[in-house]
Amino acid sequence: MSQGITSDIISIFEKFPKTIDGKDAILEMKENNGKNWKQMEWAGFYFEYWCNQNLKNILEMPYSKKYGNVTFDAFFKRPWDFKFHAIEASKWAPINDYEAISTAIDEFGDLGIVLAECSVDYDNERSDFKKWHDSLKGKTTPYVEAAIKRNAPSRRRKTEIKVKRISFINLNRKLLDNACKSFQENFKNSNGKSRRRKVKLDLSKIKDNLEYAIHFS
Repeated sequence: MSQGITSDIISIFEKFPKTIDGKDAILEMKENNGKNWKQMEWAGFYFEYWCNQNLKNILEMPYSKKYGNVTFDAFFKRPWDFKFHAIEASKWAPINDYEAISTAIDEFGDLGIVLAECSVDYDNERSDFKKWHDSLKGKTTPYVEAAIKRNAPSRRRKTEIKVKRISFINLNRKLLDNACKSFQENFKNSNGKSRRRKVKLDLSKIKDNLEYAIHFS
């Protein structure tokens, strides 16, 4: 076990709910002033929210140091990032900004990734979950209005997740160079500005860097 992972941290993550209903998660974040309850990708934001609620007395959350415009979710002996991955989607798990990760690795030797690997249920063909969430959010944001105007496709919303494993991954230079690829280098945001280069991690190549794993039956 890495020096950045303690038995106290492990025992807290072992209490993470095995099944999470999307509506319940969104309402919980909303009622507790979770800033990202309006986001369509609620599952990843709920994982971050839950970590903050349960680990804020052990970890520095968020890590106060900025790498460009990027902050990592937490710090304890090294920067940590909390990520969610739908296991049916791909072996590639999106992580974070490439330059920020590379700089943190240069500074600390590695970055701690805590990855919630989950099975996912999606919205029905009537988009009932999306309609419920849109109604809860109220007024349409300028970002959504712009997407509607350009006829941007709307991704199916996740409605429930079942947690299979929480993995603690040591993302060091060797793993970054040999088991990662970058994406969205040529993508643009709705305001026309280029998106920053991000990292995807090949989960089939993390065996030697898997520091600990909690399995959920």
